[in-house]
Amino acid sequence: MKQKLVVIGAGMASGRVLEHLLEQDREAYDITLFNAEARGNYNRIMLSPVLSGEKTYADIVTHDAGWYAENDITCRFGEKVLEIDRAAKTVTGENGTVSYDKLVLGTGSNPFMIPLPGHDLEGVIAYRDLEDTERMMGLGEGNKCVVIGGGLLGLEAAAGMAARGVDVTVVHIMGHLMERQLDEAAGYLLRRALTDKGITVKCAANSKEILGESGKVRALLLDDGTELPCDLLVMAVGIRPNVALGQGAGLAVGKGIHVDDQMVTSDVDVLAVGECVEHNGALFGLVAPLYDQAKVAAQTLLGQSSTFVPKELSTKLKVTGCDLFSAGDFADGEGREDIVFRDPARGVYRRLVIKNNVVIGAVMYGDTADSNWFFGLIRDKTDIADMRDTLIFGPAYQGGTPLDPLAAVAALPRDAEICGCNGICKGQIEDAIAAGASDLGAIKATTKASASCGTCTGLVEQVLAVTLGDDFVLPAAASICGCTDMTHEDVRRMIKSQRLTSMPAVWQECGWKTPDGCHVCRPALNFYLLADWPLEYRDDPQSRFINERKHANIQKDGTYSVVPRMWGGITTPDELRAIADAADKYRVPTVKVTGGQRIDLLGVKSEDLPDIWADLNAAGMVSGHAYSKGLRTVKTCVGTDHCRFGTQDSTGLGIQLEKELWGAWTPHKLKLGVSGCPRNCAEATCKDIGVICVDSGYQISIGGAAGMDVRETELLIQVPTQQEAINVIKAVTQLYRENAKYLDRIYKWMAKVGLDWIKERVAAEGDALVDRFELSQTIYRKDPWAEHVTQQAERYKPLATLSLEAAE
Repeated sequence: MKQKLVVIGAGMASGRVLEHLLEQDREAYDITLFNAEARGNYNRIMLSPVLSGEKTYADIVTHDAGWYAENDITCRFGEKVLEIDRAAKTVTGENGTVSYDKLVLGTGSNPFMIPLPGHDLEGVIAYRDLEDTERMMGLGEGNKCVVIGGGLLGLEAAAGMAARGVDVTVVHIMGHLMERQLDEAAGYLLRRALTDKGITVKCAANSKEILGESGKVRALLLDDGTELPCDLLVMAVGIRPNVALGQGAGLAVGKGIHVDDQMVTSDVDVLAVGECVEHNGALFGLVAPLYDQAKVAAQTLLGQSSTFVPKELSTKLKVTGCDLFSAGDFADGEGREDIVFRDPARGVYRRLVIKNNVVIGAVMYGDTADSNWFFGLIRDKTDIADMRDTLIFGPAYQGGTPLDPLAAVAALPRDAEICGCNGICKGQIEDAIAAGASDLGAIKATTKASASCGTCTGLVEQVLAVTLGDDFVLPAAASICGCTDMTHEDVRRMIKSQRLTSMPAVWQECGWKTPDGCHVCRPALNFYLLADWPLEYRDDPQSRFINERKHANIQKDGTYSVVPRMWGGITTPDELRAIADAADKYRVPTVKVTGGQRIDLLGVKSEDLPDIWADLNAAGMVSGHAYSKGLRTVKTCVGTDHCRFGTQDSTGLGIQLEKELWGAWTPHKLKLGVSGCPRNCAEATCKDIGVICVDSGYQISIGGAAGMDVRETELLIQVPTQQEAINVIKAVTQLYRENAKYLDRIYKWMAKVGLDWIKERVAAEGDALVDRFELSQTIYRKDPWAEHVTQQAERYKPLATLSLEAAE
C-alpha cells in the first residue's frame, strides 16, 4: 500500500521535492499538500516582472491545477495548518485532520517588519507574495510609495512600481545599496541607474517613525526630521525562517528548523526544506541550495542515500535591468590587492580581490558575461600569476590570443552553475543533452534551465553548441502559437504576398492545425489583417483581449477602470463636472489622476459601463483607449502658451497629434510626449515617440520605454514645421503598424530592423505611409463608447415603442 505523505507549504522548494519524487516513483505515496495561500506553487523570483507588468501571474505558475490533478495530489489550498501531532502522526488544518507516514515542512520564511511606531497602520506592507504584489500593482500612477530596504527585494519593488508611474523613494540604512552583494563603487553605479529611472534613493538614512492619519499611513519620518509622504510603505528588510509549526510540534529549532544532511529533522518521519531550515548553523535564501535540498529530501523519502552539501555560491542578478555579479570575499583586508576596470561610458565596472596570487572575491556591474569563469577561479583557488596582466579582461584574453567565444564555456567545470533561478549546473545540461535533449526547448523541459527569467538563455545555448558541435542548430524563431509552425513574420508575409484578407483564408493557406485558431493567434491575426487590409477586412471584437472587448480595464476585483480622453492633457470645467457627476452617480470608489495627464475612474461595475459611457459622451468626452493596443496618450507641457522657456506650442501640437492618431490600432500600446523645450517636462524621451521642441523646429525621436526595460529614445529626424512633424509621426506609426510583430513595442521592433532602415523608409515612402495611415483612420477612428451606446439605444428602441403603444 502507498504510504501517506503530507507536505505543508506549496513553495518552490517543496514543489521541487514533489517533482523529484514523482519523477522517480509515482506510486510511493498518497500526497496531501497544504498551503496557506489560496494557490499552488508559483515562481516567487518572478514576482517583480508581474509587478512591473512584464508578466502576469499565469506566466509564473509552476504547478497548475492540471498538474496536481494529473499526479493525484490532494490540494488543501487557502487552509492554514493549526497543529502537528507527532505522536498521533496527524496534521490538523482549519478544515480537518489528516494522518501521515512522512511529513515534509516547507513553511518558508516570514518577512521581517521593523517594529517602528506606526508599523501596524493600514498601508504598511511587506513584499513577499502575490497579495503583496497585487497591493502594489493597485497603487496606480502618481501615488507615492516609500520602500524601506535597499537590498534585492526592495529594489525590485521600487523598480516595479516606478514602471507603473508610482513616485518611489528607497530608504536604506547602509551607506550603499545591496551592500552584501556589491562593494561601494558598484553600489554607486546601481544607485545612479535607479536615479536615472526616476527613483529617489536615500542611503545612510535611519527610519524613526511611520506617521499616519485616520489609521492609514501618511509618511515615513527619518531620524534627521525629514518626512517622506507616502500612500503605501513597503518594508523589504529581510526574512526570518517560519518555524512556528515545527516549534509547536516539539522539533529541534534554532534560527531555523534543524535538519541533518538528509534533510531529516529531530523526528525521523519529518523532513524540512527551504528557507525554514537550519543546516549546520546556516540558513538559506537563494534558490540553488533550496533545490539541492529538495533533491536530497526526495531521495530520502524514497529510501535512497543522498547528502546535502552546501556549495560555495555566487550571486548573479539582474536588478531593474542592471546586470550584477559578486562572489567570494571582496571586503578590504590585510595582504589583499585589487584589480579594477572601469568604463564609465558603458556603465561597466569590474573588481577582483587578489591574495597570494589567488582570486578570493569578485564584483561585476554592467557586463557579467565572464562571471562563471571568474567564479571558477575563486572556487578552484587557481593560481593566476601567469595571467595577472590580462586577468581583468576575462577568459578571451588569456594565452596571448583571443580564444574562440565558446572556449570559456567549454572550460567550465561540470558543477559550474548556469541557471541561477533553478540551480542548474553545466553537468545537468550535459546529461540532458546526452539523454536526447538537442535544443533549448528540450533543455527547458527536462532541466528548467532558462525557463524562468531567461537571462541565462545565451549561456545554455553555448553549452548546447559546445556539447553538440556541428549537430547544434541555432533555434528558429518561435511560431506564432501551437496552431502553426509559422512565425509571426512568416504569417505576415503570407498575408501580404497572397492577399489573404480574412482569418479563414489565413488558416487555409497557412495550414493551421486548429480550424478556428486559438486565443493566442486570433488577436495577432486580427491586427495584421486590420493593418494590412483596412478596406477589405473588418475588425473582429471577439478576437481581442477582454479589456478591448469591454472597452475598459478590468481590475483585480472584477470591476473596471474608465478613462475618458483629455486631448493633450487639456480639460475644461464642464468635463471635470461631468466626471465628478459620473463618479457620484455610479459610486466610483477611486478617482485618480494618471501619469498620462488624464482622470481615471476606478472600480466601475460591469453593468454600469454603458450608462457611464453614455453620461460622459453626453458631455462630449470619448474613450481614452486606456485598455487598447493603440494610442494611449500624448503627454504635453504648456509650451509657449504659459512657460517662459517654451520654444513652440507643444500643447497645441500634442492635441493635434492625439486627435489625428486616436483610434489607431497598433501592435502594442503607443505613448507619445511633446516637450516645449529641451528641459523635457513632458518626459518625451522615454515615450514610444517623442517630440522635443527647439527654436529651429521639432526633434522627433522614437523607441523609448519606461518599464522594467528602460530605454531612451533615439533621434529620428528634425523638421522645421509642425505639419511636417505630424506627417513624420503618422508615417513612422504606419511603418510600425505594417511591419512590427504583434505585442512588440516600438523599441523592440526598432532593435530588429534598425533605426537606419526606419529612417530610410520614412524618407523614401513618407507620403505613401501617411496616405495609408489616414485611409485606415477613416474606417477605424471611431469612439467605441459612443458606438456601444448607439447600439444599445437602437436595440431597445422597439421595446420603448411597444411600451408607449401599450400606455396609449
